[in-house]
Amino acid sequence: MLEKTYDATWGRVFARGYDLFFKKMEENGLRDMRRELLAEARGRTLEIGAGTGLNHDLYPGAVTELVLSEPSGPMAKQLRAKVARADRAIKVVQAPGERLPFPASGFDTVTLTMVLCTAPDPPAVLREIGRVLKPGGLFLFLEHVRSPDPGLAQWRDRLATPWRLFGKGCNCNRDALAAIEQSPLVLERSESGEVPKAVPLVRPMVQGSARAIG
Repeated sequence: MLEKTYDATWGRVFARGYDLFFKKMEENGLRDMRRELLAEARGRTLEIGAGTGLNHDLYPGAVTELVLSEPSGPMAKQLRAKVARADRAIKVVQAPGERLPFPASGFDTVTLTMVLCTAPDPPAVLREIGRVLKPGGLFLFLEHVRSPDPGLAQWRDRLATPWRLFGKGCNCNRDALAAIEQSPLVLERSESGEVPKAVPLVRPMVQGSARAIG
């Protein structure tokens, strides 16, 4: 009930302003980061937490089927409108990452960008990724993470609650990389950096890949 009320109020406003919020970051390098990461996707591909569809046109031709999942009603509505104009067939499914409505071992690639910070249960999302990936399947991620600087990390801890309310559940002090390392997935590589032109709370980031156990 609370989630429905949130979606009908601030959730709707947040969805409408989502692309605008990311506009400066995308123009200053974030879109290029997304494109470089997603260029590795192959075969039947699932994106978790696709939001309003900032990634949908960045997938390479090697992706033979693209499925986008998004739990938020207002975000999924905008996502469907955006992919309806795409030059490829894309399926949109409204579902949380913790409970994916797909059979085991059905995808060659699973991706997510800026999602684990918001997911209510990141370990459950990562377990689901391991479940729906084929053995040896590829997981691609780009996430903002807890700052390695102790002073900034403490500042983010103090502001975590108001930021979570503003950012529709975004946890600015969550260590996404640690969650991936502790998951059933096998980390292949990770690269630290910064989200360009982002506010300091969500500037530190990590991107990389992992594999489902083969």
